[in-house]
Amino acid sequence: MSDDDWFERALRERDDSETDADDADPDEHEQSDDSETDGSAGRGGAADSDSPDASVSAGTDAETERGGPEATDAAEDEGEPLSFGDDAPFGGGEVDDDPFGGGEVDDDPFGGGEVDDDPTDDDPFGTDFATAFNNAPTPDAGGGFGGESPDDDFGFGPTPGSGPEGSASPTFDDEEFDSDLDRIDIGIEGLDDMILGGVPKRSLMVAIGSAGTGKTTFGLQFLRKALDDGGSGVYITLEESRERILDTADEKGWEFSKHEADGRLAIVDLDPVEMANSLSSIRNDLPRLVEEFGADRLVLDSVSLLEMMYDQPSKRRSEVFNFTRSLKDAGVTTMLTSEADQSTPYVSRHGIVEYLSDAVFVLQYVRGDDFRETRLAIEIQKIRDANHSRETKPYELTNEGISVYQQANIF
Repeated sequence: MSDDDWFERALRERDDSETDADDADPDEHEQSDDSETDGSAGRGGAADSDSPDASVSAGTDAETERGGPEATDAAEDEGEPLSFGDDAPFGGGEVDDDPFGGGEVDDDPFGGGEVDDDPTDDDPFGTDFATAFNNAPTPDAGGGFGGESPDDDFGFGPTPGSGPEGSASPTFDDEEFDSDLDRIDIGIEGLDDMILGGVPKRSLMVAIGSAGTGKTTFGLQFLRKALDDGGSGVYITLEESRERILDTADEKGWEFSKHEADGRLAIVDLDPVEMANSLSSIRNDLPRLVEEFGADRLVLDSVSLLEMMYDQPSKRRSEVFNFTRSLKDAGVTTMLTSEADQSTPYVSRHGIVEYLSDAVFVLQYVRGDDFRETRLAIEIQKIRDANHSRETKPYELTNEGISVYQQANIF
């Protein structure tokens, strides 16, 4: 057969198929036209074949594979969207609601497994505040957390000897302590044992307490330590007279009158108003006077009266700051006394001096639940460049001064 014969035969067969397609549904005719286009491409691809039947068969197979009229009818009858078949590009098989092909879909958007219907089981905020607060561990006196102690009436920890193997308050071994800073003792029995190595020299300290807690005695005992060690000191009082200070110290057997006669002690009584008016000159002269006198320690009793001389808070803070800085510039170890705030024993009356100081000692009253007994307690609030106990310890005011019971607890 010549080339023209097979070509004409192919055209006749195509015209016959178009006539049959015209009798079908118009929608099917539309898809048939698309199939003819694909089929023509198939016949073009088969033009090199010697068999005209192969050309026609190739066009028919192309229509079937690409979803010709038969495939379209089946899809419309079932009323479902066309699938990609076995060669679906997103992972073939049954199509589900999971667009990522992750298998069975549940209600957990993160694929964490079965969803718990109770949202409070793993919810960190599911427990109400009262329940969480009651179940929280309580801090003990040593800074850790533990249960309640039957002997702990005020939260100061168990009584020494009640713990394992008679545990007591921690003590410091000064022999094993090594520091590049020169350090000194306060001079109060029991309190020095609560400070590892002692307080750094030239520190500015403050003792805060309400009336009757022994602030003046605290300052006198601090000064006595330097005098007993052969040093010298200065005591500035804004509340008492010079004679009253000497009598108080002599009555305790500290011989302040003798130290003053020997030129190792200077007691200066100043009127608060006078000091406030001449504070600028005092501030300028103080470093020189301290150096000339050779004072190792200085006490100011009390800084609260000086603070009261200034009505404006900004002026008060500025003057107190400049005065305390002059004391530090003088290179003398200083102890200030201050009245406590009426609402809390842990803050000074004006809330200034504790922030300007290197060390803070809090003297306070502690009353039991039955109010049958009132005790005095001391706490070291802070000491810069020193490790110290943070426990609150009882103390007593005796004829020999302040004595801190470092091994005892409140009630």
